Amino acid sequence: MPDGIFPTISTFQTNGFLATADAVVPTFTNPNNASIVTGAPPAVHGISGNYYLDRETGKEVMVVDAHLLRSETILARLSHAGVKTAAVTAKDKLRKMLAHNLNGISFSSQCADCCTMEENGITGVEQMVGRPRPEMYDPDLSLFVLDAGIRLLERKAADLLYLSLSDLVQHRHAPGEPESDAFYRAIDRRVAEMIALGAVVGITGDHGMSDKSRPDGTPNVVFLEDELNNRFGAASVRVICPITDPFVKHHGALGSFVRVYRKNSASLDALMRATASLPGIEFVLDGASAARQFELPLDREADFVVIAEQPVVIGATRAEHIVDFGRRLRSHGGISEQPVPLIISRPLNREYPRIAEGRRLRNFDIFELAINAVSLCVAV
Repeated sequence: MPDGIFPTISTFQTNGFLATADAVVPTFTNPNNASIVTGAPPAVHGISGNYYLDRETGKEVMVVDAHLLRSETILARLSHAGVKTAAVTAKDKLRKMLAHNLNGISFSSQCADCCTMEENGITGVEQMVGRPRPEMYDPDLSLFVLDAGIRLLERKAADLLYLSLSDLVQHRHAPGEPESDAFYRAIDRRVAEMIALGAVVGITGDHGMSDKSRPDGTPNVVFLEDELNNRFGAASVRVICPITDPFVKHHGALGSFVRVYRKNSASLDALMRATASLPGIEFVLDGASAARQFELPLDREADFVVIAEQPVVIGATRAEHIVDFGRRLRSHGGISEQPVPLIISRPLNREYPRIAEGRRLRNFDIFELAINAVSLCVAV
């Protein structure tokens, strides 16, 4: 803001609401988007990662739909109450989760060229936006989402919109780099367009982002499965990296939160103590403690959870991860990436309980505040 990157959003400091809130830990895409659209932590909605180990089958599963979701979403409930609702995402795997039971419009930039009325509630998205769908590793994947939202507002096709962007730019470019500044200026211009159309705009993040590289530019990685198997015997543990998704060029499936499952008779206490002794490890918690502390579903938790310090990521085995990015690794997942912005384009009613009582703000408060706490009359 001091550099003039956000001329529109900067005005919310005086004409709206601007604060810092806490994201859900692990600070990954799926748990936080699910929390935002349900208004609840993972213990309620059931989504605690992008990737998990199914204990019953022993299979590792990527979350690309709503099969783990245990609760309704705000989007679905409002759509069935007669509110015209739309969910637009950068990636289709997230769209399938967010559109669960949605009676409205849902589509992704990724699949904007093949939308159907049956699946998406809309056709001709590329024509509506005015350009072809972007490539997956193009910053325009996110800007396409915002432009689609603007077109839907102009057409009065939706009264409530959830617009979810990709974190490609944040993975590749630090704040203040020209590419980052250009991307955020483009976002700010689109927020201005939404406000001009009469929208109340709420902005938050599903996670923060940190530099995870050593001074020489190489990724600062602890390959935890290798470390523990070397110490306790081959196949002693399996490390699951919940950041894993279909598009690993962003981060090489390297984040700052992992889950560890015992595979032999090695002592859980010994495994945890050995992990805690490794450089760069911030927290080691047994599954029950992690579920309790971070409001995660206990029945889907590992034997223990490991969280890295801010400049460190944790991998499974060296052979499983991309480590040559041609740039500094920027990633997320830990407690250090929990603080995120919570911004609303209009002032809030200061007597609204969550504000008046000074309660801890979460990113999943965004719908509650934007719908129930916003002041509709702004003094001039």
